[in-house]
Amino acid sequence: MKTNFKEHELNRIIEMAWEDRTPFEAIKFQFGLLEKEVIKIMRGELKESSFKRWRKRVNSGVSQKHLHKRYTSINRFKSNMQRAITGNKISKR
Repeated sequence: MKTNFKEHELNRIIEMAWEDRTPFEAIKFQFGLLEKEVIKIMRGELKESSFKRWRKRVNSGVSQKHLHKRYTSINRFKSNMQRAITGNKISKR
């Protein structure tokens, strides 16, 4: 599939699509791609067996690829160290 994306952008789109916790809405926000466009990219760039496995996982309910399917209580992981980081430096304790 021919796209207007650079190789590193295409790799990032595939990586985001493969991650269960990254919703399609995040891909749309960052790259302007609708879900059907992401599916076309995945179909064109992955091996057939990998694409089928990805689609099965996305549609199975295990994946959280759609924001409206997520539990509202799910929060992103945040380590205790992140609270101490300011200005890209780790604060002294």
